[in-house]
Amino acid sequence: MIDALIKGIQQKSNPTVVGLDPRLSFIPTFIKEEAFGKFGKTPKGAAEAFYQFNKGIIDAVHDLVPAVKPQVAMYEQYGAVGIGAYINTIEYAKEKGLVIIGDIKRGDIATTAEAYSDGHLGEVDIEDEKYMVYDEDSITINPYLGYDSVEPYISNCKKFNRGLFILVKTSNPNSGEIQDLEVEGEKLYKRVGRLVNKWGSELIGESGYSQIGAVVGATHSAQAEELREIMPNNYFLVPGYGAQGAKAKDLKVCFNKDGLGAIVNSSRGIIAAYKNSNYTERQYAEAAREAVIEMQRDLKSVL
Repeated sequence: MIDALIKGIQQKSNPTVVGLDPRLSFIPTFIKEEAFGKFGKTPKGAAEAFYQFNKGIIDAVHDLVPAVKPQVAMYEQYGAVGIGAYINTIEYAKEKGLVIIGDIKRGDIATTAEAYSDGHLGEVDIEDEKYMVYDEDSITINPYLGYDSVEPYISNCKKFNRGLFILVKTSNPNSGEIQDLEVEGEKLYKRVGRLVNKWGSELIGESGYSQIGAVVGATHSAQAEELREIMPNNYFLVPGYGAQGAKAKDLKVCFNKDGLGAIVNSSRGIIAAYKNSNYTERQYAEAAREAVIEMQRDLKSVL
């Protein structure tokens, strides 16, 4: 997985991942009217609107970016039909050659962790018939419960060539309440970073990077610089660009000297770009494409 991601980044000269985190307030009126005309103002109508919106975004940017990152909660809130839109979005993005980072942030132990891992990264076994359900290339997880909450995912990463991005230092303002706590003279996020480096040491790809990466927020550049030293072979998934305030200059420290080592997420700054531009609602996809090009230019200026 990591080698495919890096190949896409290099081919497109762009370490951008588009966050597919739709909200109804982001969806142009004409898409909502068509979806609601078919299914009413119902969860099924909302799910259909999300899927059609996502298809437009994917069509507009798939030749510019290596990956997309759908956030499962935006779909899950609408129940089974929302999850259907999530799966359909993944399938459509894969048809366009994109790497999928499923932003699911799961964290549990024992058979529960195995079930999450099998559903999202591996296979489910139905009386000897095996099926891939969500089929993401990689996912985000929470390591708070320790290695026994991580191991089932690592097992499927090995078996199915999948990837993980483990929460280490997140971009939200209050992340320090827990992540900056001192543990035997060291910040907790640094301890977690060392664990991620250890867990990923046996899953190094041909590129020299591990299939086990870390979520490191762009809004904490000093901490990101420390973590880059601790995790030289772990890819960073970097949230916080754009709408959360970070610019390319803030996240230069997330990259290695080879210009690799990080993929930078932007969600509403891309998918809702038409709201802050001269584009019309019907040009939402064109606005997203222009936002990706501007982000690519910004990132290139520091790499």
